Amino acid sequence: MPHSFLDEKARILRGQILDQITAFGNGHLASAYSCLEILLALYYGGMRIDPEQPDWSDRDRLILSKGHGCSALYAILSDLKYFPSEYLIANQNGNILGGHPDREKIPGVEWSCGALGHGLAIGIGMALAAKYNHSGQRIFVLLGDGELQEGSVWEAILFAGHHRLNNLVALVDYNRHQSSGAIKDILDLDPLDLKFASFCWEVRSESGHDITTLQNTLQNLEGKGPAVLLCATEKGYGVNLFMQDPVWHTQVPSREETFLAKQELGLL
Repeated sequence: MPHSFLDEKARILRGQILDQITAFGNGHLASAYSCLEILLALYYGGMRIDPEQPDWSDRDRLILSKGHGCSALYAILSDLKYFPSEYLIANQNGNILGGHPDREKIPGVEWSCGALGHGLAIGIGMALAAKYNHSGQRIFVLLGDGELQEGSVWEAILFAGHHRLNNLVALVDYNRHQSSGAIKDILDLDPLDLKFASFCWEVRSESGHDITTLQNTLQNLEGKGPAVLLCATEKGYGVNLFMQDPVWHTQVPSREETFLAKQELGLL
């Protein structure tokens, strides 16, 4: 049973994500479910934001580098009233929501991310700018673990560590699966914690589905350099049918599968 307000919100938003993807006929359901609690920890206490002023200059910023998980971000932005909830299920011309986040169209989206491997470098640019402007902003970048196989990510990790960017926090959705199978079978990342540490990052390993622990960790980082939270998650978390099966990286549930998922979520 949910043990907090945000755990209950996660349950409800999983239903909204399911409705989004079935309404649009496409999406990355398992990836969105995997990172939902991470995003909730950020948007409901972990970041300094003001939904009534989406362009507030001193806001903290999130780069959703794993842009294919955007259905989770859309559900949260809608819940915070960045845009009307009708957009979540209205698949029609003129809808601002797409298969990847678009900062030109969607209030609350900080950067358009689709191709993997670029979000951390973008976040570094924002972190550097905040330093030069003597701003108290923090920049957060949510990465997929499969994305860490990109060489551009490791160049960015090296750069951030060298410049001791203590206003930069990376969060890795560490579900150990990518689109076509297990990370360890395609290009193993272990030992990921030691690799980040050797690049002068502060490393924390947490459950990516424990919102309270994630928020406590975000509030208690040492602040001596860039930090990374390796968030242990399960792809498709919350519904047994969707969990840790590569087919759900892109597959849209049938009407019967949607019914069973909502039944398990207690939404029927």
